[in-house]
Amino acid sequence: MADEAGKRKGLGRGLSALLGDRPGSAPEEAPTRPGRELPIESLVPGRFQPRQHFDDAALEELAQSIREKGLLQPILVRRSDRQPGRYEIIAGERRWRAAQKARLHQVPVVIRDFTDSEALEVALIENIQRQDLNPVEEAEGYRRLMDEFAYTQEQLAKSLGRSRSLIANMLRLLSLPDEVRAMLAARELSIGQVRPLIGRADALALARRIRDGGLSARDAEKLARKESGGGTGPRRAAPPAASHADADLRALEHSLAQALGLKVALKAEGERGEVTIAFTSLEQLDDLCLRLRGEYRPPAEEDPL
Repeated sequence: MADEAGKRKGLGRGLSALLGDRPGSAPEEAPTRPGRELPIESLVPGRFQPRQHFDDAALEELAQSIREKGLLQPILVRRSDRQPGRYEIIAGERRWRAAQKARLHQVPVVIRDFTDSEALEVALIENIQRQDLNPVEEAEGYRRLMDEFAYTQEQLAKSLGRSRSLIANMLRLLSLPDEVRAMLAARELSIGQVRPLIGRADALALARRIRDGGLSARDAEKLARKESGGGTGPRRAAPPAASHADADLRALEHSLAQALGLKVALKAEGERGEVTIAFTSLEQLDDLCLRLRGEYRPPAEEDPL
């Protein structure tokens, strides 16, 4: 268990650490000097690739660059446990596809021994860092880690360098109707535009109005509030977007209050807000300043955090 936690902590440091780009790494494993090439046909797509769409035009552009300059960054792979002699792609499937278009026979690789959960986690990290995933693909990757490998939202946040609230908000996107998710995946709508639609029976109708009318995220919120009493299907007394936001704020308030040992109040309006921390003595204020600077040490009678 300790080893698994250590691996997850290491994964959260970023892709360069995974590829060996750090002091003491073997030169043949460094990303700029992989020291090993494999036949392109010996690589197979990864089972845990979170990316579902590969743009043909973008692939052709990359293939042209590879024809002119070669494949400059190696592909991260692991040995396939299902196809002897083959290597499963963990990160770099787009480069592999483009290299095929460029008619390369050999490609540079870095070989790592990853478990299934690590393979999915690394693939997510690589795509997130490159901003290659659409919001639906990212959310489905999070859900898969939770469903197949028993990750909690807190573990996901620590491993992927994301906040717990972001993970929670991304997962909520998966409750949207299929057609709304398709609009989000195609980037016809943004996360801000669809967030007020979560949990609504008329989400699809509103999504079409938001898309066709070119409404901003703020206008989408106003539309959702305006329509909260109409439309078809059941409605909650409060607008869904507001209730989700309130629940997130209350959870964050509670988490901050527990961490700081002080009363915390959060106010949010759109993407902006305020954090109010109440103290009743200068000693509490001094403790708070120490905590914020990372210098706080609990008194001897307290259990270490």
